[in-house]
Amino acid sequence: MENRKLIKIATAGSVDDGKSTLIGRLLYDTKSLTTDKLEAIEKTSKQRGFDYLDFSLATDGLVAEREQGITIDVAHIYFNTEKTNFIVADTPGHVEYTRNMVTGASTSQVAIILIDARKGVIEQTNRHFFISNLLRMGHVVVAINKMDLVDYDEDVFLKIREDFEALVEKSDFKSEQITFIPISALKGENIAKKSDLMPWYVGNTLLDHLEVLEPEDLQQSSLARFPVQYVVRPKTEAFHDFRGFAGKLYGGNLKVGDDVTILPSFTTSKIKSIQFFDQEYTEATPGSSITITLEDEVNISRGDMLVKSSEVPHSEKNISATICQVNNKPLRVGQKYTLQHGVNRVLAKVESISSKVHTDFSGEEASDQLGLNDIGKVNFRLSKPIHFDAYTVNKANGSFILIDEGSYDTVSVGFIEM
Repeated sequence: MENRKLIKIATAGSVDDGKSTLIGRLLYDTKSLTTDKLEAIEKTSKQRGFDYLDFSLATDGLVAEREQGITIDVAHIYFNTEKTNFIVADTPGHVEYTRNMVTGASTSQVAIILIDARKGVIEQTNRHFFISNLLRMGHVVVAINKMDLVDYDEDVFLKIREDFEALVEKSDFKSEQITFIPISALKGENIAKKSDLMPWYVGNTLLDHLEVLEPEDLQQSSLARFPVQYVVRPKTEAFHDFRGFAGKLYGGNLKVGDDVTILPSFTTSKIKSIQFFDQEYTEATPGSSITITLEDEVNISRGDMLVKSSEVPHSEKNISATICQVNNKPLRVGQKYTLQHGVNRVLAKVESISSKVHTDFSGEEASDQLGLNDIGKVNFRLSKPIHFDAYTVNKANGSFILIDEGSYDTVSVGFIEM
């Protein structure tokens, strides 16, 4: 049986841009709505006097949210086509929910940024693209929605595309990683079927475009990083001498016979076997949860990391990072936190705050603290070295969270810079 692709998508849009309607339409067009859910949408739409199906009802799970007409939490929605499985992180777009956007989009490969064709590029669009750029999305789809309300006018589409491209020029995002698609989520135009009302648009529909994306093309790094989560020592006679190291592989492939270095000890060995349950493999790909055995008896414990000997990461006690504050308690110079990097934890002190960053690409400003939803550049001193890559090189090994030592609350998410 052919392996199905998995594409992870983050959606972003301002209030009333039609984000929930778009996701509902994708669920409907891929036949991913259950019969009872579809019947409920039909019934509620009729009760509200609509002569169409209100697909936004497919995703607004909380009663309070539906009554206010907004979505405030991060919901994960699943749908699939014949070739591809999709996971959508539906994130809110308000400035006060910046933290929700960052956390919801942090595991995604693709961002869909919705723009209301009547409003064009607005301040929140800047923020949505800034975060997509910060999180190093592999691809961004700019879906210009509600084209039905501007008479499917090509000039409207071209003007919005021009304004957005001006925004891209302020970033370090590559223009070839961005696709513009004119749509009407409500009417189903250019979602799953080509729109006859926009013959001037010659590209793929939204669904067709998402289907041709390849996970390996969206992958950021080829550097293999294997944090050890568990040391496997079976207490049975048959496997008395077995010693394996279980975890999830990030970044690149590992093969039997590869020379590896174990961090932080910097001892070396070769991969003897790669296993998943009772199956053995000669090679593991990124995202695989596996158990590795080595040819030599080496001392390894939880929190250690296996890497290819030719791809050893940086090891430092001083790091600089871009921080998004996700807690009401401000981050200030001199404060101490627990920094969790993968499965490893170290103590971290805020040495300095270089600046607070404006999410509209207008620049930075000096600041002695970062409040909730603020994004800033911060320097840390750690109690012992961590073995890291820059976030731009390897997302998994270049990110961390800060934990309050007293309350154990997560206070920040960080993206390491060089």
